[in-house]
Amino acid sequence: MTRTITVILTAVCFLMIQPSYSGGSRILVMPSDGSHWINMKVILEELHSRGHQITVLNPDNSWFISSNSSIYTFIEVPVKTNTRIARVASTMLDDSVLMRKLQESKFDLMLTDPALTAGAILGSYLKLPMVFNVRWINTGEGHMNIAPSPVSYVPVPGSELHDQMDFLERTKNMLHYLYSLYEQYFVINPAYSEVFQRHFPPGTDLLSLQLSADIWLIQADFVFEFPRPTMPNVAYIGGFQCKEAKPLPAELEAFMQSSGEHGVIIMSLGTLVSSLPSEITETIAAAFAQLPQKVIWRFVGEKPSSLGNNTLLVNWLPQNDLLGHPKTRVFVAHGGLNGLYEAMCLGVPVLGMPLLFDQFDNIVRLKMRGAARMMRVKLLTKEIFLEALKDLLENPSYRKNIQHLSQLHRDQPVSPLDTAIFWIEYVIRNRGAAHLKSAGLSLPWYTYFCLDVAAIVMTITGTFIWGSVLVFRCLCCRRSRKKMKSE
Repeated sequence: MTRTITVILTAVCFLMIQPSYSGGSRILVMPSDGSHWINMKVILEELHSRGHQITVLNPDNSWFISSNSSIYTFIEVPVKTNTRIARVASTMLDDSVLMRKLQESKFDLMLTDPALTAGAILGSYLKLPMVFNVRWINTGEGHMNIAPSPVSYVPVPGSELHDQMDFLERTKNMLHYLYSLYEQYFVINPAYSEVFQRHFPPGTDLLSLQLSADIWLIQADFVFEFPRPTMPNVAYIGGFQCKEAKPLPAELEAFMQSSGEHGVIIMSLGTLVSSLPSEITETIAAAFAQLPQKVIWRFVGEKPSSLGNNTLLVNWLPQNDLLGHPKTRVFVAHGGLNGLYEAMCLGVPVLGMPLLFDQFDNIVRLKMRGAARMMRVKLLTKEIFLEALKDLLENPSYRKNIQHLSQLHRDQPVSPLDTAIFWIEYVIRNRGAAHLKSAGLSLPWYTYFCLDVAAIVMTITGTFIWGSVLVFRCLCCRRSRKKMKSE
């Protein structure tokens, strides 16, 4: 009897010290489309498997976001995807039926991708705890807003710089930074002034709403990213979408094995760019044809006339599984974050051909670590392309370096995906994470940089110096007058 009572009391104590249960919570999600949705869906699938109820809010004519899903309920936003972003937010908040439905749903959390601003605005309007699944916000890379970013060694997005800058590079970085401030305060913020005037307290602006998020799940890993200052409410989940390679379909596996000792090159330009200009594709195809390796190329469009027998064109490919295949030698990629993390996780050197957005900066990061080569598409020739490929194929340092990065990335106490889920559920359990937010984020810029203190100190110092000069002059004048009288 005594033993039974002891067991019961132990169990009760164990339950009491456990964190509040967050399974079965109601989560409102406003994602971005394209490759951003591919990432977000990985998190949603994991949340669904843990019993959370998910509602996705998005336009019905999305590229990848399905209105029919077994893991979430879909609510259509009555706007088109090409509508101005500020207008999307205004349309939602003006829709009284939609707002009443969302308020009555009693959501526990807003999970959103701040690359588009509507989710952050809606979450603030509904007064929900917010978690950002973020790499980019509307003005650039997430770090640049949430964390201190000294331009002396933190490269500004779009600068294509690294963290070892000389004087000219720091000057370039500063100019990029000043332009980003101009864009934020004089181009982007004014576009939302009408929305904030009608639906929010006076003084509200877009940046203050974004900075009010409880947790920032930043898709970065300092194995890939340059080391830099960070904040307590930032969690790093770079590579959370990566998985171990699965067996390939029989046809692809046979093609891979047919490459023999030479191996296979994988090429893909991601989801946004379906094809390159015909003269570029002809050049690339001609270069591939001169290699002993086999090539699998994700390609949409007219077949290049210079295509060799060693190249297989496909409309879609299982990229992660191909990169994890032992026959894969090089990945020719546009530099999207998903693909580069998959290449890094699986240890495949990269030939980067950046085309848009952050792709240039992403390739620079791997290039600086000796794991990639980068080439400009507009300068591409067959000779340049072949030289870069042969260098990656024949110089073992590239594979050695990226496999070292892979080892470092995997050497973590908790997986990136588990980290993401923990912090989402943490915010739900604790109804926010206000204790992790820095007071510096709410300070005016002149207070943040202590310019008011500097002004007072300079005023006092200047007054003291001026007074000292006056006293000194008075004393000198008195001595001079006394001397003249004595004479």
